[in-house]
Amino acid sequence: MNINQQVTYLMRGVDYGDPATFEVMKKELRASLIEADRTGKPLRVYCGYDPRTSDLHIGHTVTMRKLRQFQELGHQAIFLIGTYTALIGDPSDKDKLRPQLTPEEAKINAETYAEQAFRILDKEKTEIRYNAEWLSKLDFGELIHLASNFTLQQFLSRENFRKRWDGEEPIYFHEFFYALMQGYDAYALEADVQVGGTDQVFNIITAARKIMTYLKAKPNIGIILPILPGTDGVLKMSKSLGNHIPLNTTPEDMFGKVMSVPDTAMPSYSRLVTRWSVDKIERFERDIDSGEIHPRDAKMELAEEITAAFFDEEKAQHARQEFINMFQKGELPDYIPDFKPHGEPLLLEILVDSGLATSKSQARRLIEQNGVKIDGKAVGDPYLQVNPDAIIQVGKRHFIRIIN
Repeated sequence: MNINQQVTYLMRGVDYGDPATFEVMKKELRASLIEADRTGKPLRVYCGYDPRTSDLHIGHTVTMRKLRQFQELGHQAIFLIGTYTALIGDPSDKDKLRPQLTPEEAKINAETYAEQAFRILDKEKTEIRYNAEWLSKLDFGELIHLASNFTLQQFLSRENFRKRWDGEEPIYFHEFFYALMQGYDAYALEADVQVGGTDQVFNIITAARKIMTYLKAKPNIGIILPILPGTDGVLKMSKSLGNHIPLNTTPEDMFGKVMSVPDTAMPSYSRLVTRWSVDKIERFERDIDSGEIHPRDAKMELAEEITAAFFDEEKAQHARQEFINMFQKGELPDYIPDFKPHGEPLLLEILVDSGLATSKSQARRLIEQNGVKIDGKAVGDPYLQVNPDAIIQVGKRHFIRIIN
């Protein structure tokens, strides 16, 4: 690609919410690409991921795919694991205080992040960093100097802080540190480009660039991308909300979860998660709008593409057939995992011990709502003894077979 093509490719899908900011970032990116081409020095491009939980989900991969595009053009991608920023938690998209993690919890959660990320990123061209390397070494004097670049009004004008202020909900002082910490990350990494979602505009475009300028470094370019909605089609994908599609799952589960997404969210998923070309995405959306393709069939195509992107074509096709067998033909899946009860084979205990329910209260709720079946029949007794060889089904996609 020539420089103009590279700029178009890398700015595809961005969303600043402001045409003027778009033009500034586009101009700066073009200049940086020209300089990189002239000197032969690749750009340093990073995105940070806080290990608030142990699993990444496909919402995280929106920014990873942009990192991958930079890699394809020969630039250095940095996958930053926020082992220190996770201790606070980004307040940008929250209307209440996040619970604080301990360093031990953040470290445990971070252990598999890099492995999960390599489903998208080129392992040989990815630098893995942890921001505890430098943030843990900042002293109080340095923090004062960094904080002197900002006013309380700047923070309180942000939507989620403003909502909490207007609602007389507490805003804790340590939450203001997050943007400073993220800005210092960009400086410590000597980043040329920082990638993030639309909830990161203040942290990237304002805080990071201001801090880097204050520390006599060239401010990084912000590449801002839309946020993928969860399986509810409305709220940001999040494990805490239960609307996420994890990377560490089976092809069948991923396919089924995409099929549960509302029709209205299909355009977002096609643009942000598939490997499709722009022409293919536009044709997909036109066919849905015109009725050329039935929404169910469109979603089948979408679910197969997304599953194939994280596994492979053969596994995605098998997941599709499994879905058809279960939900259109009423058949059981080819593979049902065995589970041996730890003690007395009571339904309530089995649901919790097998992971089909996260707690006894959730298990009772599932049973009360006729969400649990044994051998195809809904059951209402949480203390029912389950016999060997019985198949327990929870919801539409989760099965286990009881063994001695």
